[in-house]
Amino acid sequence: MTVCLLTGGCGYIGSHCYVALKSAGYDPVILDNLSNSDPDVVRRLQLITGSPVTFYEGDVADQPLVASIIARHGVQAVVHFAALKSVGDSVVDPLTYYSSNVGGVTALLGAMQSAGCRNLIYSSSAAVYGMPERMPITEQASCVPQSPYGHTKLIGEQIIRSLVAAPDQASGHVGGWRAGVLRYFNPAGAHSSGLLGEAPLGVPSNLVPYVSQVAAGLRPYVRIFGNDYETPDGTGVRDYIHVMDLADGHVAALSRLLQSPEQAMVLTLNLGTGTGYSVRDVIN
Repeated sequence: MTVCLLTGGCGYIGSHCYVALKSAGYDPVILDNLSNSDPDVVRRLQLITGSPVTFYEGDVADQPLVASIIARHGVQAVVHFAALKSVGDSVVDPLTYYSSNVGGVTALLGAMQSAGCRNLIYSSSAAVYGMPERMPITEQASCVPQSPYGHTKLIGEQIIRSLVAAPDQASGHVGGWRAGVLRYFNPAGAHSSGLLGEAPLGVPSNLVPYVSQVAAGLRPYVRIFGNDYETPDGTGVRDYIHVMDLADGHVAALSRLLQSPEQAMVLTLNLGTGTGYSVRDVIN
């Protein structure tokens, strides 16, 4: 059974990916610092999967800790979710975002390298594209991020590509790293059990949990920012993908990497539906 480490595995996407990986026959181990997630997720994952969850509370930037977990469990692949993710917050506090997101992936790769693990699925973002010239957005579109958050994700991608292309210091040959870079759009929805879902701490920065909180009576109304976009109803249109479809995409990408253990590669994929919904569509 392939053991994989999920950084940020108690978070919204990470927890759903845990379930998908278990269903596909993988043995996932979770590392999460619980800065934006609920520790009760571990109990819920146990209820859903019917088996114990191996969980470590810690930060992905703690390189010795990560390396020790990889060695202790014989981790063969890492799925990296742990990062700060608010576009708005990144504009207000860019230094924290660069420190956390770029520093985190650099520390993780160092830990993987020292522990001999060479397979990585990197949770990137469609924010790397910025304002695209044409729709739909393909993987070949120019990457011109418009926020520090998007820029941190692009820098992470560039670091990964540099590492994959680097020669092994001992042999001089390319070192056998394999990475999946997954750029996805707007995850939404929840696991069918109702035990998992998007429950951010504080004020939500995404539309769907904000609408859900209004529907549940936790907030009085949804604020709509802008009504003069060039869209059918004047509100912004985005591509929303169900979180379990997104999780399945991560599993598929990981399976593809592990099919070619001797081949250095970077697999770059967009994960979306290709269908847009406006703010009013979502509210309705």
